[in-house]
Amino acid sequence: MKKADFNQIVFIDYQSATPKYRQLADSILNAVRSGRLQKDDLLPSINELSFNFEISRDTAEKGYKHLKEIGVLASVPGKGFYIVNTNLDQSLKIFLLFNKLSAHKKIIYDAFIASLPETAFVDFYVYNNDFAFFKKLIQNRKEDYTHYIIIPHFTEGEESAAEIINTLDKSKLVLLDKLIEGVEGEYASVYENFEQDIYNALLEAKRILFRYQTIKIIFPEHSYFPTEIIRGMERFCNEFGFKHAVIHDIVHEELKSGEVYINLMENDLVILIERIIALKLEIGNDIGVISYNETPLKKIILNGITTISTDFQLMGEKTAELILTQSNQHVEIPFYLTLRKSL
Repeated sequence: MKKADFNQIVFIDYQSATPKYRQLADSILNAVRSGRLQKDDLLPSINELSFNFEISRDTAEKGYKHLKEIGVLASVPGKGFYIVNTNLDQSLKIFLLFNKLSAHKKIIYDAFIASLPETAFVDFYVYNNDFAFFKKLIQNRKEDYTHYIIIPHFTEGEESAAEIINTLDKSKLVLLDKLIEGVEGEYASVYENFEQDIYNALLEAKRILFRYQTIKIIFPEHSYFPTEIIRGMERFCNEFGFKHAVIHDIVHEELKSGEVYINLMENDLVILIERIIALKLEIGNDIGVISYNETPLKKIILNGITTISTDFQLMGEKTAELILTQSNQHVEIPFYLTLRKSL
């Protein structure tokens, strides 16, 4: 048995959001597929990995455990770790680019990863809605991937996003959560129809909404949320005779009985509820509250907060399905209204 030179095999990208144990495991899998690691080749010890690549022992152990679980690695006391299987399926090498990290994005990520084969290689990056960083990550990607999955939300610079995305091979592209105008060619997508979704949700709640006179949406001034959400809300209000307004700052907004507030950001929901309670107004009677994105806590806060939300689990699963079936289909994800006491 020979001992492989791991300095030429393992690459840990400290900017990547991909867990380091997966980067370690994926590097070894790539080396097996390329022939740089052969059956019975010895691998470094846990301590050697931890020292040479500045990762914790737990990370190194978790990486090796993953490889043992999928049948690539074995170990013998006194001998160490070694490659036991080189017959791997065709590799999926995926460039996964999210706009931000949140509880809802984690649902998408977890569902996506769980739906892929164990041998899939995923480089995961987060650009924090920053167009310049988004551009840099795409232009400086280190290798040719089999698929590019992108959530394209920006606080500014969205008008130039299509130009950057169009540099990618469209047969490998999946746009996730949102479609971008100007992206050319035949590509796959799993998306929300933001304007129609909120219109349909309000339409479903119409009977209860008629108890109120005004609908206001809390839409931060510098936001990555699509303005189609505002258009959908305004279309509903104009069609059914509701007064309506877009407010950017809930802290200084005068709250009045007979109003319904739709919040997008979790922080705004907290401030809104605190202010309603301080004014001794009753939620679901004096003032209505509708919150974007379902969470477990919203089921119990103040006897339940009404939510409008897409199916994030399904979004992750459908994205994986498009990749595995090599489809360029556009899939619109359902949007749900969950009525509770806050309305």
